Amino acid sequence: MSNSVSDRTFASGSVGSSMSKPNAACLGWKQGGSSSLYSHPSLLEMKNEKATNRAMVYEFLRGIGIIPVELDGLEIPVTAEVMRERVDFLHILGLTIEDINNYPLVLGCSVKKNMIPVLDFLGKLGVRKSTFTEFLRRYPQVLHSSVVVDLAPVVKYLQGMDIKPNNISRVLERYPEVLGFKLEGTMSTSVAYLVGIGVARREIGGVLTRYPEILGMRVGRVIKPFVEYLESLGIPKLAVARLMEKRPHILGFGLEERVKPNVEFLLEFNVRKTLLPSVVAQYPEIIGLDLKPKLLSQQSLLNSIIDIGPEDFSEVVEKMPQVISLSKTPVIKHVDFLKNCGFSLQQVRKMVVGCPQLLALNLDIMKLNFDYFQMEMKRPLDDLVIFPAFFTYGLEPTIKPRHRMVAKKGLKCSLAWLLNCSDNKFEERLSYDTNDMEEMEIEPSFDMNALMESRGDESASNYDEESDDDYV
Repeated sequence: MSNSVSDRTFASGSVGSSMSKPNAACLGWKQGGSSSLYSHPSLLEMKNEKATNRAMVYEFLRGIGIIPVELDGLEIPVTAEVMRERVDFLHILGLTIEDINNYPLVLGCSVKKNMIPVLDFLGKLGVRKSTFTEFLRRYPQVLHSSVVVDLAPVVKYLQGMDIKPNNISRVLERYPEVLGFKLEGTMSTSVAYLVGIGVARREIGGVLTRYPEILGMRVGRVIKPFVEYLESLGIPKLAVARLMEKRPHILGFGLEERVKPNVEFLLEFNVRKTLLPSVVAQYPEIIGLDLKPKLLSQQSLLNSIIDIGPEDFSEVVEKMPQVISLSKTPVIKHVDFLKNCGFSLQQVRKMVVGCPQLLALNLDIMKLNFDYFQMEMKRPLDDLVIFPAFFTYGLEPTIKPRHRMVAKKGLKCSLAWLLNCSDNKFEERLSYDTNDMEEMEIEPSFDMNALMESRGDESASNYDEESDDDYV
């Protein structure tokens, strides 16, 4: 290295030209000839000196608990003092001796030439200092990188993928390994494949911000098999693309070790195979959870509270798969609310099986709806048992105005006829002479076609950290 102790020693010796001959002889001055002021050390002497210095550095490292075996052949400081500076700097960054032993090659990085420029670059991008420790534990190789040659091009590539400037730091903090990828390798092929299956190009920035690990996934080994398996369950490719836009992290669910076993567990719990596409599309997390214990736990909970059996439980899961993630206390509160409204245990069970969302709705809103049902609509409780989805409709935007219109016309209708349609459809119904029973047919709670068409306002590019929250 340029700050070699041997260089400094010889430089200082050249200043003392008036020294006595014995001292001059010790320094290796020539006694005759004028071609050189002093003779160079032999290669053997230089090699021996280097070995001695390395041994002293190794001794220092062993003394503080670092195993230097992997440093053989690596250019390292020639003095223990300089090495101590590097170790101390790494300690300041939060790295422990154990961390250094996990990647001892980091000791080959100069503080001034390598570490500080890289950390300054990351800081300017917005990477928080509080994240440096974990960042370096995951990808210590970054300290070897050249800012201009290695790091800046990757950042430019990410920006070219429509990742917003203020989100670049979030991507790097979440997935620092991305800084080591080649631009024309896995990163470009994974993005190209997602666009190829129907992920909107304008959504790519949001997808990568939410789950940058995609950039390190191989298409043939990870992404393509995952997509094809979901298709094999009956989920259309375009629907899979929409799921990727909204929940890209599902690509991180291990296909063989988690996804396929979870699908088998759903079948074991009597979820119908034909409804698997709907279940997965409604709640993609269901294929990535430790599922069987959750199924057992929720089945036991609902059985103990409202006497739901295995067949009814499977129907509940089919209609609202998020039920497996509901906590015990809220479930009990919702059941108690329905009981306090005057419904029998048998009626509550029928209502929950018919509309499992009753276990997860806002209780204050449910109370407002029920009060209006009793005070203004003056209908029998059996109407709610037949159409429990009443509680899922907005009181002000839907229930009140429709009830008033029907009352004004003096019509008698079921709650399903009143509510289970769009505003335009309702206007058509009001124009009919009779409210035929066929108009009361309950529509499916989940529409795969609606998922495939959904975009626009739900753009994943408008990424919000809170949008990653679970259903409950």
